[in-house]
Amino acid sequence: MGLFIAKRLLRLVATVFAVTLLTFLMTSLLPGDPAVAVLGAEGVQNEELLLQVREDLGLDEPLPVRYVSWLGDALTGDLGESYINSGQSVSDTIGDRFPVTAQLAIMAILIAIVLALPLGVLGAYHQSKWPDTASSAVVQVALSVPNFITGIFLIWLFAVQLEWLPASNWNRMSNGLGANLKTAILPATALATTQMAIFSRLVRSDMIATLQENFILAAKAKGLSNKFVLLRHALRPSSLSLMTIVGINFGALLGGTVVIETLFAIPGLGFRLINAISQRDIMVIQGITVFVAVVYVLINTLVDLFYVAIDPRIRRS
Repeated sequence: MGLFIAKRLLRLVATVFAVTLLTFLMTSLLPGDPAVAVLGAEGVQNEELLLQVREDLGLDEPLPVRYVSWLGDALTGDLGESYINSGQSVSDTIGDRFPVTAQLAIMAILIAIVLALPLGVLGAYHQSKWPDTASSAVVQVALSVPNFITGIFLIWLFAVQLEWLPASNWNRMSNGLGANLKTAILPATALATTQMAIFSRLVRSDMIATLQENFILAAKAKGLSNKFVLLRHALRPSSLSLMTIVGINFGALLGGTVVIETLFAIPGLGFRLINAISQRDIMVIQGITVFVAVVYVLINTLVDLFYVAIDPRIRRS
């Protein structure tokens, strides 16, 4: 067990290092000059001022020196300051916006699981019958419609027609849980539809295979109810693949909420990242990208450890 954890931690460190290197190289090789973005059109004409800004930003240093300096600061939690918004710490920007994106991702995952489990179990138990056909049709529609189309439909229905929920903006938890959920439920649901479809298909396929195992037949032979067999004996071993996909998709949602955050005017990480790219704010781009990658890798490492805790076959091996 200790060797297993050590290998996972070593893999985590190597992956994070590779991500920091690739992120720094790709952002540094982007066309254009960050100093020009800082100064604007008027500053470009002043060559002396342009050189001074490049020196102040450390852009005159060789690429390896800049990377080592940036990585050393990042290891201490200092991700630098925004080139465009002078004095604004990248770490503070992430700390302010990450709770918004994390809440959206967590709510989307929870909504998706709550909807996917009954659909997947129902489809597996009634395989090739009308409940399976109906649930598969719902899943197919959810999988085919893009998130932003779902978001537009939800805005039209619940904000415009029914006037139950606001169409945009964001209320933080400090403004009250009710006010926060009113602004979070629509974007979270829009994000959850595709996840629900993926989770449901995975649960259905795994459950079908599990229901054909000998221990399930033995449980039925003991006279246990179908509900008990499904939820107690079949669902747990069928949830291992779901755990992996949940971990992967949660990490993907942290960096993939850009369109939904823009559509609902939500001040999250994705929205800030898009602004940084358009403004060529290199430090913000690097900081957010590396932060999301680290969270992603940590989540997947935790999923691997949960695998060991849940499945005794992995522990024995």
